[in-house]
Amino acid sequence: MTGRERSRSPRRWRAALLLPLALGLAACAEDAPLDTMDPQGPDSQMIHNLAVPVFAIAAVVFVLVQGGVLFLAWRYRKRQDDDGSLPPQLHGNFKLEIGWTILPALLLAGVGAASVLTLLDLDEQPPDAMQITVVGQQWWWEYQYDVDGDGSPDIYTANDLVIPEDTPITLTIQSRDVIHSFWIPALNGKRDAVPGRQSTLGMQADDPGVYRGQCTEFCGLSHAYMRMRVVSLSEGDYQEWQDNQLRGAAIPSSEEAREGQALFQTTCSSCHIAFGPGGNEAYRQENGIEGALLVSGAAPNLTHFASRGVFAGAIFDLWVDRDSSGEIEADEIGGEGVFNVADLAKWLKDPPAEKPMAAGQQRGMPDLDLTDAQVDLLIAYLKTLE
Repeated sequence: MTGRERSRSPRRWRAALLLPLALGLAACAEDAPLDTMDPQGPDSQMIHNLAVPVFAIAAVVFVLVQGGVLFLAWRYRKRQDDDGSLPPQLHGNFKLEIGWTILPALLLAGVGAASVLTLLDLDEQPPDAMQITVVGQQWWWEYQYDVDGDGSPDIYTANDLVIPEDTPITLTIQSRDVIHSFWIPALNGKRDAVPGRQSTLGMQADDPGVYRGQCTEFCGLSHAYMRMRVVSLSEGDYQEWQDNQLRGAAIPSSEEAREGQALFQTTCSSCHIAFGPGGNEAYRQENGIEGALLVSGAAPNLTHFASRGVFAGAIFDLWVDRDSSGEIEADEIGGEGVFNVADLAKWLKDPPAEKPMAAGQQRGMPDLDLTDAQVDLLIAYLKTLE
């Protein structure tokens, strides 16, 4: 080996070591909102209890195999004084061949059995679990609550899935258009929303808090902007939220908000619904609507729009993050909270500029050519929908 070749060899080794190190560091993040290794509920804890041993086994296997490969490559590398003879061969060594066949088979059988048992446990839903219907649509999520158990949803909300803490939840997941995938990594794994089918997913949050999620099945133009949040509340706060959701929208008190309501009814109500003071039931009776499902066109129900923390597929905050936590928490919504007028105004003014749409295919919110004055009126009205 010449001096130049010897000088190049250490550089190659350094490059080979730095590349996986760089990739590993790139995968590290502090307080990542979609961290799968930070379970916050019993379902995600079951997944974690399975994943950690499997990863540990995989790491040991990787180190042994990769270490053996590197050792053999180094130990039997070609030298200048090499006479061309082959190193000792292991072909025909019965004990070794049986060993490296049976050991991986046993490992895979153990991992397979543990995986099947975990899946069976995850699919088992408590009979007393709270039932919530999840509907995926390009590109947002709707949540329907049948509070009185009569088969008809009593509460419609979007983007924020609100649940009580330490309470088992059974989600019935479906889709209105294409295949989506519902995923809140801190609370459970993924479950596809398939048109024409229903699937269930268990969920429970140990503590109050906000848990982020993301659609994980490519579903078109704004797939990356189809996000969701689970907001877990204490039992008392959840009951207060539920009671408020069962009421209809408040009657606007200011002249500006009343003008905004009139504009909403003429401009937005072809897709959106905001139930009046009588709520869902009164709306049904007034409009002669019967049946188990009432959808507001292809758009979110806005009866309690201002009670949510996010909008537009959960990509924008509806209220100002006063404590800079990175999430709009329950105590920052309404009351003394600060309404995020700037982002909402940009959204109403030109939605396709804020989030990719397919208006020609009736997918997403179109540009309604609103004037600045009309936007101000709509915001004044939307802010009253708490």
